[in-house]
Amino acid sequence: MPSDHLLATVSALKNGLTSLPLGSAMDNTETWQQQFLQSGLPGLQDIAREIGNLQSMLTSGSLSAHAIGNSLTMLGDQTSQVSAHAEADLKKPLTELADLLRRHGSDLLVHAEKSKK
Repeated sequence: MPSDHLLATVSALKNGLTSLPLGSAMDNTETWQQQFLQSGLPGLQDIAREIGNLQSMLTSGSLSAHAIGNSLTMLGDQTSQVSAHAEADLKKPLTELADLLRRHGSDLLVHAEKSKK
């Protein structure tokens, strides 16, 4: 897992979900998805499948804050599980990425609930 790409992803997410142009976000997720699918590791392949699910939601034309929030939360949980077994130099950025994904997912879920009322 390239640490430069990981650090760039963490940095981008720190600025918030809407700070990333959709094209850049899709390129970023595509890169991760391909690396994870080719890894041969079940945990990473699960993340790749969820990234594919997220990509489908983002390009469907009808964005659902609830569905995207759930997907980001799941990606955060999966990333957290992977970070537990990661090399020492990747643990901290992976944990930070997991926290950011869960936080953004949770924020979207809160927004989805508020917009229902």
